[in-house]
Amino acid sequence: MSFESGSVSLRMFYVPKELPEDVHELFVEHTIGSIDSLGDEEIHGWVGPRHLLDREISEATVWPGGYLRLTLTQAQRKIPASLLRAECRIEEMVWMAAEQRDYINRQTRSEIKKEVSERLLPQMPPTLKGIDFVYDRGHGLLYVTALSENQLDSFLVNFTAITGSQLIAADPVSMAWKMAQSRADQWASLGFAADQWADSAPGREFLMWLWFISEARGGEVNLADGGPFAILVEGPLLFDQEEQGETIIRKGEPMVSAETRAALLSGKKLHRAKLTLAQGEEIWNCTLDADEFIIRGLKLPKTEAYDVLGKFTERMEHLYTFQNAFSGLYKQFVEVRDDPAARDALRNDMREWMRKRPARKIED
Repeated sequence: MSFESGSVSLRMFYVPKELPEDVHELFVEHTIGSIDSLGDEEIHGWVGPRHLLDREISEATVWPGGYLRLTLTQAQRKIPASLLRAECRIEEMVWMAAEQRDYINRQTRSEIKKEVSERLLPQMPPTLKGIDFVYDRGHGLLYVTALSENQLDSFLVNFTAITGSQLIAADPVSMAWKMAQSRADQWASLGFAADQWADSAPGREFLMWLWFISEARGGEVNLADGGPFAILVEGPLLFDQEEQGETIIRKGEPMVSAETRAALLSGKKLHRAKLTLAQGEEIWNCTLDADEFIIRGLKLPKTEAYDVLGKFTERMEHLYTFQNAFSGLYKQFVEVRDDPAARDALRNDMREWMRKRPARKIED
């Protein structure tokens, strides 16, 4: 599963009130049921971290290394659309031959589809999907792999119903308030390259700032709680502006393309890009969705441990280091953003940086 190996895509949440040590017992009552009698309705329930039907939820299985690790499994039977169409067509042809007709009316077609669906559905293997989460009790953080709004809604409804805890998304607005009591939702636009922007997009401005730091200021920041980190922002680049539409630059060398320069000078702000943080020999790579601070495909530094528990614990430590560095960088940006003199100086410096950036035409 994603937190145990490979890259992981996630959202981060603050847990406002520490969950009790025996909180896992609340999930036991909502373990996923048997899928043997599964029909066309989706069922969901909680399982342990070993596989999507791991119904053994106990202190020994779901608290590896002191982290609460559970999965919300969703199970459903589905008939592939191509199979359903083929089986329906077979039955329609049989019906027309028996009735000696060369057409079939809508009502009969609907009845055949219903009969075929009822016959095929019990034969279909269940489709299993999982939404994983890890609760870091020591730091009051929760990481969850729910990326889409539907996944997130499903997770939050089920998690809150069981624990009574209202999680707080670590998005640009809530993080600014938690770390610096800053009202990022009331910021006026920086207008890095153009003054026509009427509103602010805190996450996008932060990603633009990271890009500026990585190229114009040596790509290194010293964090009060974390030490020095090197920063690199790379393509593919997704620029998004409601008035002018979406621009995706991925061919050739997007960082120095003429299209990238044109997007910047037209006032567009960076919505998504690849972000790398490094400290010594340890490297973290991900793609950052700036609007909600969704972390996609995060690659953590290699672990030294070989046993399952040791590897998981090291990965969680690496994940917290990334979260702490990311938060520290954002705090620095927020502090600059709330200081009028520093903000104006940043705007001028970034405008100059944009004007002087090299640009080459992308060749097809």
